[in-house]
Amino acid sequence: MARRAKIRISLDMAAIALVIGMLPILLLPQLPSLPVLLGLAVMALWLWRHKPNPWSRALCCCLLGFIYATGSASLLMQQVATLTISGDKVVIASVQSIWLDGAEMPQVQLRIEQVSGYWLVPALFFKANWRGEKPCAGQRWELKVRFRPVHSSLNEGGFDGQRWAIANRQPLRGFIRTATLLDEGCYWRQRIVKQMDQSLMPLTQRPVLLALAFGERALMANELRGQLMKTGVAHLMAISGLHISLAAAFAWGLARGVQYLLPARYIGYRFPLIVGWLMALCYVWLAGGQPPAMRAFIALSLWFWLRLNGVSCTSWQIWLWCICLLLLCDPLSVLSDSLWLSALAVAALIFWFEWAPLPRRFSAFWGWAPLRWLHIQLGMTLLLMPLQFGLFHGLSWTSLPANLWAVPIVSLLSVPLILLALMLFFIPPLSRWCWQLADASVSWALWPLPWLEQGWLQVGAALLQFSALGWLAVVCWRFRWWFHFPVGCGVVVLACLLWRERTPDYRWRVDMIDVGHGLAVLIEREGKAVIFDTGNRWQTSSAAERMILPLLRWRQITLEQIIISHSHLDHIGGLPVLAAAFPQASVRTPIIDIGQLSCVQGQHWTWRELNFQVLWPPERKDLAGNDDSCVVRVDDGKFSLLLTGDIERRAEQALLKQRANLPSTLLQVPHHGSKTSSTPPFLRAVAPEMALASASRYNVWRLPAGKIVKRYRENHISWRDTARSGQLSVLFYDNDWQVKGFREQLNPRWYHQRFGVEGDNE
Repeated sequence: MARRAKIRISLDMAAIALVIGMLPILLLPQLPSLPVLLGLAVMALWLWRHKPNPWSRALCCCLLGFIYATGSASLLMQQVATLTISGDKVVIASVQSIWLDGAEMPQVQLRIEQVSGYWLVPALFFKANWRGEKPCAGQRWELKVRFRPVHSSLNEGGFDGQRWAIANRQPLRGFIRTATLLDEGCYWRQRIVKQMDQSLMPLTQRPVLLALAFGERALMANELRGQLMKTGVAHLMAISGLHISLAAAFAWGLARGVQYLLPARYIGYRFPLIVGWLMALCYVWLAGGQPPAMRAFIALSLWFWLRLNGVSCTSWQIWLWCICLLLLCDPLSVLSDSLWLSALAVAALIFWFEWAPLPRRFSAFWGWAPLRWLHIQLGMTLLLMPLQFGLFHGLSWTSLPANLWAVPIVSLLSVPLILLALMLFFIPPLSRWCWQLADASVSWALWPLPWLEQGWLQVGAALLQFSALGWLAVVCWRFRWWFHFPVGCGVVVLACLLWRERTPDYRWRVDMIDVGHGLAVLIEREGKAVIFDTGNRWQTSSAAERMILPLLRWRQITLEQIIISHSHLDHIGGLPVLAAAFPQASVRTPIIDIGQLSCVQGQHWTWRELNFQVLWPPERKDLAGNDDSCVVRVDDGKFSLLLTGDIERRAEQALLKQRANLPSTLLQVPHHGSKTSSTPPFLRAVAPEMALASASRYNVWRLPAGKIVKRYRENHISWRDTARSGQLSVLFYDNDWQVKGFREQLNPRWYHQRFGVEGDNE
């Protein structure tokens, strides 16, 4: 018995070890190979059998967690590789998307069940354009599909689409060749959502009600999404732990009410708990089993199990076991921002109530409820700053009043009314009345958001470390450091106020931003910048909003000049957004436009000791085409950059007349590497050491052309492009320069690597 006691490992230690073992996949540049994983498995087995002590067992659990997480990631990558090679695949897939009237859904989400007759375990999801009649959720189809892996733009401060896709097991895009319906039956959820949606048609807040009831946010406008994010109340519009718990508590209260009508021998605590658990399960099903809702349900199920079995434990233990259980259910969820947002929110609540509780007298009388509510929201505002800074790159000083106003209304009025409306669906008049009241309550909750969103403040990477000040302030308050060490606390506050980021060791830098098919080149010095072209614009957004502005804000850069090469949308699309964000920035363009500076041959100016010289075009045009692109040479007296826009053969030949001005250290590849540009005489005249190309992977024009890439290499010119490297950054020093790619050097992660089909012009 004594020997067994020595080798016992506590559940807490095992959970901590497993979680620690899974965390490295957040940072690994590459996944370990199969021999490495087998070697680690042998080591774990040896530790368990031959080192019978708690620390060895904990190390064994840590190794097993690492093997489990990296093995799951490797399996996913292997599935992606298998599905994206050798052309089309025949799969059996079920439709997951719910079609809503008025929603623009050009793509449908499908779950792959079988590939060429073999079951795919675990299943993967993919999105594809759907032609013909809209399918309904639950239908099973036999599809002939060509798969491609998800490949997103990667830039500093931008949204990481590849990480999100892998965390949600949606790493593929599909191009459907043929489709044969196998099972036309729709899910009951599809029918319920469609029926309820008919009742919501005349209501003002229909998009929000659908999001709260079913997790369907396709109808929510981008403007509303921005308001919710900037005021810190976006968590209310996702079916998460708060709403699942409210649904369970609602059912628990109804069950307790029913028990008052039963004989005493039938009254117990288990029946309400089971009813609450079943209600939570139904709510998760109605939400479509979305990852946040599933994680909340798993955590709630663990709490129910502990309660039913009378297990006594601390809040921190339940939190730890929940995190471990969630990662064991899906180890790739460690990459999910929403998981860590939920985990930190719960940890912050526990920490706040233990380290900064209100005096007991404020808990005795219900009249102190507003003060208790203020106490909770103040704690969440302070302690969630790290994720606000890290995930949203900003902080709202109005999030406290926004949450004080909106959370009680949505939690205590809107969600219960929605649950009642769903439960009373068989009595249409009562259900409709509940929906109308819920609509009014949501309108009430959203009423002040247009004013409160003005409190949103953008922050950059330089301020990221200050996001922990909320936690430090609570610790300082609890230990009364402000009383015992006032000088030390004052020094810390003063250091924060006077903090200045270390001056970079490079003189200036050039960033070719990964904007997909388009162009945006940032020239930065001392926190100020000139941008050459502004990327593309789409129906609902632009490259400036999605890629350029987040990078500028993350690095705290101010635009002073904007240069537009020509009229095509993939170069000028983001101009309105950037001009609005930086109204003081001058705009140069070869397009005839009153109020803008010209960009024509012969102009030159100096900006922060960098020389700008315009080599082309000879005159401005009403509509500047490819060969009218503004060509600018930038140099510091030692190193130089030639920006060419989309010039083609004719303009390149004309530029040869200025041969003395062409030689440059770096060349922006003309026209994204098209066959109509980069002629051999032009390349020989410029003679760059490296060429940088802006292009998207899988673009319909198959750019850059393989023939052109080969031509650069035959001329001994190094080649880099955004399709392979993401953002490209060139740092210029006194006597040297270096280039760094986002995927390879700036932020190398295994989930950032270029995976799937390879080739120069895929």
